[in-house]
Amino acid sequence: MADPTPVIDDLRAESRELDLLVAESSPPQWELPTPAAGWTVAHQIAHLAWTDRSALLAVTDPDAFRPLVEKALAAPGSFVDEGAEEGAALPPADLLATWRAGRTALAEALLGAPPGARFPWYGPPMSAASMATARLMETWAHGLDVADALGVLRPPTDRLRHVVRLGVRTRDFAFGVHGLTPPAEEFRVELVAPSGEVWAYGPERAAQRVTGPALDFCLLVTQRAHRADLALTATGPDADRWLGIAQTFAGPPGTGRPPGTGRPHGPGRPTRGAGR
Repeated sequence: MADPTPVIDDLRAESRELDLLVAESSPPQWELPTPAAGWTVAHQIAHLAWTDRSALLAVTDPDAFRPLVEKALAAPGSFVDEGAEEGAALPPADLLATWRAGRTALAEALLGAPPGARFPWYGPPMSAASMATARLMETWAHGLDVADALGVLRPPTDRLRHVVRLGVRTRDFAFGVHGLTPPAEEFRVELVAPSGEVWAYGPERAAQRVTGPALDFCLLVTQRAHRADLALTATGPDADRWLGIAQTFAGPPGTGRPPGTGRPHGPGRPTRGAGR
């Protein structure tokens, strides 16, 4: 079984980086709108705190977590917003303290989980490493929205390898959530990391291929950028279709963000519009 320690360490580092960004923000800055329609900086941090709390419950008390899944299925359109609204109503200092305590408790619970344990979630059950990867993905993606609101550029790091891996692994989920039959054949995915390293997945001779910068792939699969604004290349009809529907997050298909909006997150990388 995969050792969750490396991804948990990277999750902590990603969280600390975002924490420094919001901890230095003034109360009016917490109220700034982000690229997610209707969400302020406070909503973004509240969502992370709420999801950390849900994940902690899934890890420590699966029976108590299952009613949350039923609630989400009953009201998929409002369930996430309600959690964000509740936390965003807190004073910034209280919200920040809540987020810090929750993410610390979750990291400790994941590190202490029995080897091979799997936990319920809003999608398929997750291992400790998978749960930490999903939390890192969300922390990075929502952190981009916060940075956009505050006018800050966050240089990408090789922590993105976890988001890339999740994006590749959720290929079939993305097809399924759109009512499409996942392709039977594996794809080749070759991406250039922020460090210049090449991250490769799938058979070298695969006919269906995706290539480009790892940052752009992560922006795509978290739906923080429109495909038209990214330097990703698809070879083959199924790979091309995937880039139009990819998503790493659980739940119904995301609405994505319109092309040609936002500002760069890194050298030569345009973003983003509205939507979560």
